[in-house]
Amino acid sequence: MQLPRVGPVAFLRLARAGVALVVLNIVTGGAVRLTDSGLGCPDWPTCSRTSLTPALSFHPAVEFGNRLVVVALSVVCVALVAGAWRRAPARRDLVGLAAAMVGGVIAEAVLGGVVVYTKLNPYAVMTHFMLGIALLSVAVVLMTRAERAPGPGRPRVARGQLRLAWVILGLLALAVAAGTATTGAGPHAGGPGAKRLPVPLADMARAHSAIVLVLGAATVVELILLERAGAPSSVRVRGQMLLAAMVGQGVVGYTQYFTHLPALLVGIHVLGATTVWGAALWFIDGLFDHAPERSTVERSANAVCGPAVKGTARAGSS
Repeated sequence: MQLPRVGPVAFLRLARAGVALVVLNIVTGGAVRLTDSGLGCPDWPTCSRTSLTPALSFHPAVEFGNRLVVVALSVVCVALVAGAWRRAPARRDLVGLAAAMVGGVIAEAVLGGVVVYTKLNPYAVMTHFMLGIALLSVAVVLMTRAERAPGPGRPRVARGQLRLAWVILGLLALAVAAGTATTGAGPHAGGPGAKRLPVPLADMARAHSAIVLVLGAATVVELILLERAGAPSSVRVRGQMLLAAMVGQGVVGYTQYFTHLPALLVGIHVLGATTVWGAALWFIDGLFDHAPERSTVERSANAVCGPAVKGTARAGSS
């Protein structure tokens, strides 16, 4: 039995659900660490050697809740692959991205098992978070590409501004990695007795802050260049939204540090990291002009011209 055809709108909804679940996976994974629930389920993929589900207590429930999010994400990723395969019109690029999401979820699950069996090794935990950011990147690219025709698009800004945008994304990746290392050196180890990075927290926080300040300066320079070059307003708005997200994230970051890292603020900071990363990818995507899919253009033309054509046909027949 063949699967039914999937239209662009239905596939886009699936892609958006994928992005939302990836963010939820990252945030609930952060909650596992911040509540010391990292070993709430001491076995994997079951919660314990004798039970698939957790005991009725807080830490196992938090850990198992994150695993349930991964299950839901896995289902959506499989649906994305099937939807991309049966999509009308067909898009090979979307099939590849959907398959990459499945691969990313599998890698996340396997690495999650490594985290459990190494008793929350900080390097494994850091890698797990960065893999989640990589999976978020694939999900966002899949969602943005699902809204338009295939192809790289035509640049809307000068080459220098494009290069600086990619530099900003690289600096942001470095800032996220440094932030993850800062958490790895801090008090939120994920569970009692878990090892921490052998680096003073203050030193890691200063390094992370320095990278963030350079990132913010580069973003401000980019916005000034776009303004002076008369870039399209949509490009400038996306850049301003990215800067606003960075400023908000910075305020939360400094506040959490000087208030001795309360778990709630650290959790908000984790959510902010996904927001800033998604905003950066959205900003770069907006630097290119993409044509709509042919099917979308045809539907719009039929909606406008259809009644007129039918009216002409009736007039001719009369």
